[in-house]
Amino acid sequence: MKILIARLNHETNTFSPVPTPLEAFEPQFGTEAYRVQKGMRTAMSAFIDLAEAEGAELLTPVSAAANPSGRVNAAAYDTLCDRIVNACAGCDAILLDLHGAMVADNSVDGEGDLLARVRAAAPGVPIGVALDLHGNITPKMVDNADVMVGFKTYPHIDMYETGEHAGRLLLAMARGGQRHRVLFKRLPLMSHTLRSTTMSGAMQEAVASARAAEAGGVAAVSVFAGFALADIEAPCVSVVVTSAESPEAQARAQAALDTLSEQIWTGRAGFSYCSEPLPASLARAQAAAEHAGRPVLLLDHGDNCMSGGTCDTMDVLQAALAQGLTDIAVGPLCDPEAVRLLAQAGVGAEVEIALGNKTALASIGVAKTPAMLRGVVRCVSDGQYTVTGPTYTGMVCSMGRSVHFDIGAAQIVVTERTHEPWDLGVFSCVGLDPTRHRFILLKSRMYCRPVFEPLAAALIECDSAGVTSSDYALFPFRNVRRPVFPLDSL
Repeated sequence: MKILIARLNHETNTFSPVPTPLEAFEPQFGTEAYRVQKGMRTAMSAFIDLAEAEGAELLTPVSAAANPSGRVNAAAYDTLCDRIVNACAGCDAILLDLHGAMVADNSVDGEGDLLARVRAAAPGVPIGVALDLHGNITPKMVDNADVMVGFKTYPHIDMYETGEHAGRLLLAMARGGQRHRVLFKRLPLMSHTLRSTTMSGAMQEAVASARAAEAGGVAAVSVFAGFALADIEAPCVSVVVTSAESPEAQARAQAALDTLSEQIWTGRAGFSYCSEPLPASLARAQAAAEHAGRPVLLLDHGDNCMSGGTCDTMDVLQAALAQGLTDIAVGPLCDPEAVRLLAQAGVGAEVEIALGNKTALASIGVAKTPAMLRGVVRCVSDGQYTVTGPTYTGMVCSMGRSVHFDIGAAQIVVTERTHEPWDLGVFSCVGLDPTRHRFILLKSRMYCRPVFEPLAAALIECDSAGVTSSDYALFPFRNVRRPVFPLDSL
């Protein structure tokens, strides 16, 4: 058996000013794609393990993943998709590790257009897809896949397991077993990412129902929260069911699809998040820190790079300083110009610089002014660390050159690159121990939580006016099909 296995991941925030060229994906091709993915905790890694257990011949044309950002450059999209499509000839099965919310300059349905090309290049060949929980599912995606399975955790810690699930069903088909079909229902519901966590609330309940349907005999049931920060026709919640083709199995699958869709729609308010004013969030943080023996965690989810944020908005830090908060560990803040100036000044130098607020947010009509801050350069490093937490465990991360800038009331990690705080390493790589400070201010929404939340006395969500804000009123949606909840009363 010859099996094509590939990975192409991007979550596109169409409001983000962060570009997505080919180099943002850091693509690996051919044997290098295999080498990099083998032994990881990704869906592609699971595909590789399953295929090797079959004794199959593997084709791994590409592994490419970029942090969430703006629309994918057309040439980058074509290059990566061509690698996959051109490898399809002669394959007996195709397994793709995709995201589900990719928008390119030349494709508003990145995964759907890719899957249609793959289907045309390999007619009759079974196609299995593993997707992120935040995929924006489209009819074209569903029509061109035989098996489709999404993550059931957010933060995502079941990427490998999702790949194993999709691959197991798909390879059974390839061996001549029962064929499968994908059914789906999309709801007029734009969820907030902070309400798509599977650790509590409506999403946790929906995923529990999906697991129960699978335990009841449906091959795969996935709830997709969608990614609403994409100005496309339907960046919405979907339910996707993969089922055997027999009439009995299809009837059971349709019933599960209808029941779960109704459950989600009835509880739609649970998928919506209302941000409180920033001063109120910081007042709660001050109160929580009064007698706390541990840090209070402040999450600036309005500028989260894993949803396309610039990582340089200063709203939360400026407001915190204005309200008298002190002893704050902050990071990472992306400002390459500031890094250059601080590194040039050298360790021990006292300097005043313009920090942050340098990336224009024209898509949401927000203009900001850099903050003038005086402080001391405490450390300059290469910004590298290894993840020890449960997400991407063992991955070596690089924030580019990174500086510990001490302004007295706050210890700021300033970096050359946008970066999600996966781990304590974002601080320790510049000699900081964030647990020794009263507050930890992170530009993050969810992925930091498995590591940082257990260390904190309290967690306070802080919404800044950035391109990942939870305030949908900031975003000029022009292409979304209306009516849709919560933009409209439904």
